[in-house]
Amino acid sequence: MEVRNIQQFIEGFQRFQSKYFTGEDKLFEKLNHGQSPTTLLIGCCDSRVDPALLLDCDPGDIFVVRNVANLVPPCNESAQQHGVSAAIQFAVEALNVKRIIVMGHEKCGGIRALMQGYQPSRKIDFIGRWMKIVEPVKQQVLQQLANCSESEQIRACELGAVINSLNNLRSFPWISEREARGEIALHGWYFDMSNGALLAYSERSDTFLPMVCPLNIATKAIIKEVSQNVFTICSERASAG
Repeated sequence: MEVRNIQQFIEGFQRFQSKYFTGEDKLFEKLNHGQSPTTLLIGCCDSRVDPALLLDCDPGDIFVVRNVANLVPPCNESAQQHGVSAAIQFAVEALNVKRIIVMGHEKCGGIRALMQGYQPSRKIDFIGRWMKIVEPVKQQVLQQLANCSESEQIRACELGAVINSLNNLRSFPWISEREARGEIALHGWYFDMSNGALLAYSERSDTFLPMVCPLNIATKAIIKEVSQNVFTICSERASAG
């Protein structure tokens, strides 16, 4: 099994090689001189949601930062090492990207673990410490959606985590200053894995709206419901009960 898995990756690289290093494709002749992506995408490290595959990007199109649950920590000048913050700073100040997309997704294992009361299995634990970034969202969900199902609460936390990351991005001075001057735009996206749809956060309506609807017409009603503010939906349901 292990040999077959490795061979799969080798064959995958050979297909990549054939696509970009034979024939008339000159992409890597250009990329050899440097990268100039216009977009920083912050996504989850979940194996099912590779941003380059989801968005059908070529090499050099997007600068990608992936971590558990697509989280952005608040700007913190402590002496600790900050891999995500360093990558964000590099993308903004060195590469001068024009937009930042935070891309969350359905069925996120990190968010599920947080909502279900993650307990570390050993003394040295990085997951729990990392997920504390979105602990305020969890508490908001549990308070406002107390009468909702677990799946609704988890989905609300997934959506709220995207908004939380957008807010934390604005705590970095090199982002807030550029946004104020209109030099950079922030976007919150959500991949609805069950329906194959893409939602986008609207700050004006404080809602996730369908940006790419599912191919199956029968599921559009589901997307329409999800596009409403999840907190509002469940709060109203709780009040009615």
